[in-house]
Amino acid sequence: MKSERGIGIIALLFCIIVIGGFIAFSIYLIRLDNIVRDKFEGQRWDIPAKVFARPLEVYSNAPVSQTDFTQELKLLGYKNTDNYAKSGSYVSDGNTLFVHTRGFDFGDSVEPEQVLKVSFANNQISEVSATKPSNTGIARLEPMLIGGIYPQHNEDRVLIKLNKVPKPLIEALIATEDRNFYQHHGVSIRGTARAIVSNVTGGKRQGGSTLTQQLVKNFYLSPERTLKRKANEALMAMLIELHYSKDEILEAYLNEVNLGQNGNYSINGYGLASQFYFGMPLRELNISQQAFLVGLVQGPSLYNPWRNPEAAKKRRDIVLNNMLVMGYLNQEQYEKETARPLNVITKPTIGPARFPDFLDIVRRQLRTEYQEGDLTNQGLRIFTTLDPIAQTNVQNAFKASVERLSKANPKRLKDLQGAVLISHPENGELVAAVGSTQDFTGFNRALDAKRQVGSLLKPIIYLSAIESGRYNWASPVEDSQISIPIDGKSWTPRNYSGSDHGIVSMSQALSQSYNLSAVRLGQEFGLSTFRNHLIKFGVPSDAIPQYPSIFLGAVDLSPMQVMDIYGNFATGGFKYPTKAIRTVVDANGRLLDRYGLTVQQTIDPSAAYILNYGLQQVMSSGTGRSAYNSLSTDLKLAGKSGTTNDTRDSWFAGYSGNYLAVVWLGLDDNKVTGLTGSSGALPVWSNVMQQLRQKPVNLRQTEQIQWHWIDRSSGHLSAQGCEGAMYIPVNRNNVPRQATACGFSHYQVEPVYQPDTETQQTAPETSDSIENYIRETEPVTDDNTDGRVISSGSYIN
Repeated sequence: MKSERGIGIIALLFCIIVIGGFIAFSIYLIRLDNIVRDKFEGQRWDIPAKVFARPLEVYSNAPVSQTDFTQELKLLGYKNTDNYAKSGSYVSDGNTLFVHTRGFDFGDSVEPEQVLKVSFANNQISEVSATKPSNTGIARLEPMLIGGIYPQHNEDRVLIKLNKVPKPLIEALIATEDRNFYQHHGVSIRGTARAIVSNVTGGKRQGGSTLTQQLVKNFYLSPERTLKRKANEALMAMLIELHYSKDEILEAYLNEVNLGQNGNYSINGYGLASQFYFGMPLRELNISQQAFLVGLVQGPSLYNPWRNPEAAKKRRDIVLNNMLVMGYLNQEQYEKETARPLNVITKPTIGPARFPDFLDIVRRQLRTEYQEGDLTNQGLRIFTTLDPIAQTNVQNAFKASVERLSKANPKRLKDLQGAVLISHPENGELVAAVGSTQDFTGFNRALDAKRQVGSLLKPIIYLSAIESGRYNWASPVEDSQISIPIDGKSWTPRNYSGSDHGIVSMSQALSQSYNLSAVRLGQEFGLSTFRNHLIKFGVPSDAIPQYPSIFLGAVDLSPMQVMDIYGNFATGGFKYPTKAIRTVVDANGRLLDRYGLTVQQTIDPSAAYILNYGLQQVMSSGTGRSAYNSLSTDLKLAGKSGTTNDTRDSWFAGYSGNYLAVVWLGLDDNKVTGLTGSSGALPVWSNVMQQLRQKPVNLRQTEQIQWHWIDRSSGHLSAQGCEGAMYIPVNRNNVPRQATACGFSHYQVEPVYQPDTETQQTAPETSDSIENYIRETEPVTDDNTDGRVISSGSYIN
């Protein structure tokens, strides 16, 4: 009786244990099932924001040379082939290119895949034909990917849809990694048993995992090798197979699998791996290239094609043999594909940004408007203003120029650093940016190097003089010693040469960058006027000191802030904020932001036009003349050099009709370089500008502007051929009211008295006599002055 009772208790306990175990196992399965479904049905991956350059627009008469067009195609990974049957290929036939484009989804519009026939003449596109109609007459190449904004674990991927994956790649994957993929339910009993026995007995470690198990391992589990992890892997694989189709599982695997490492950046999925190893989209790879990518699954480091090319090729050939065995390739195809070289690109371009300084500018702008999580996991697409051709050429020219300067004085300039920024002044779009001569370290000198700017700010002083109406470019100004009391002490500036120059024209004072005349004029109009201009041009008020040395550039500014200032000059008095982004599109193609054109008038256009003349004189006859001579004189360039105390910093800022460029050179420890603005930054600026397709400066001449011959010693009206006469633009309200003796005979006059023959007076000298002195008639032009209006009607040829 007791024994029967004991057996019953044991049976009951056994049942309880079994039921409890079943319940616990069920709860555990439910927990695993929730984990599987949450990840698989939610946001599977953190997709970093991708940053793109501007797309190259292709249309008749576009200012794009055949050389630049071909360079753009090569940057995009297009191949020069015998035919253009495949996307990403082109054929060159004399001055005509046939290009099979890839197409691109811009979010708010889609550029179709098509064939373009592009002909070139006179250094531009002469004719374009396309296989797809366009309402605008403009076709666009896909924009170049220049980088991403990565999550903390630095994973990256280019998501692909299963129906876009080449069939040979899927066949290679099935043949090599899981031949029974379409038959099993998540696990291979034979493969798992073999792996467990081998691992438990200490034999050679084996995998035995199906593609579904590999997906689980990468998707959900740690890489540890334990029986518990293996059990979880099998259970979760079966749960995934229970809920999802084979195609859904395969697509997730193709996007998840790790296929390499580029520094700190993980290369995940076949979409990104294709770009990383071959510089092409997956659909453009041949069979051997696809087989190579499949072979990487077993060990991206072991089969790294740059470190272990022989092992990588051997592994690729094994994959091709598996395809032969499974009937996916015939013998002829197999022999053809195994005979191919690996053909990986020389240097991977995916991972670290190709143009990190520009990308850093984009990233900083984005972080003022978006949360970090949006940038690192929401799959945003950022379309920027970067011109990759200009960026590449400017970057190379900048580094080569700095290297030449360093070699000329290796002891002092061994560690010479610098920055260059290029923009389109008419809209503020940033075209190119370089913040270092070395690898990017996070310190972007284009933004972060705030150094004194020297004479770069002198044009603001002369702008105040022009706006006052009391000065024009021929006005005599005093360049002599001046001492200014400051807090019980005296500030005594000096010219760079150490000597003064007496009475000079205002044009000469600016073009030769005289310090004493600039300070005297600055004092005349006051610190507050100078500071207000800087603030209006975009400099924060707290960055501007309250002492008169700011007239000579004792203000710490970055190259980007200098660009903002000079943008006002280059546009004829309008401020277009410098921008690096055009649009932001989310992962679904929805337009989030469009960075439109914003403009603010900061200078009266007439005053800006007159100031521009002075900056052009800097280039033609002043401190910038070496660049003026090396570039075409027809460009009518304008600009200004800047040199700080003891030649620690060398600057140059200047513009053509379509490009504004700022260059800074210096040492990070702020030691003396020995470079002035003209000997350091200017030749770099000149070399950089030579890389760009320039247009002449052509500011609009307002109705208020008249051109007059003005005497530089007296500031009075003069005439062509008179000694000391300058032909300059003047506001019609500020035309001098007196004329020199030489100039007097060239004007129609109605004397208010007869000249005294005894004293030989030739012209009235009273300031209010001009109404009776010069009679208004129709405008007269001078054949020797490009047909510009001489005056409101007073000058006689």
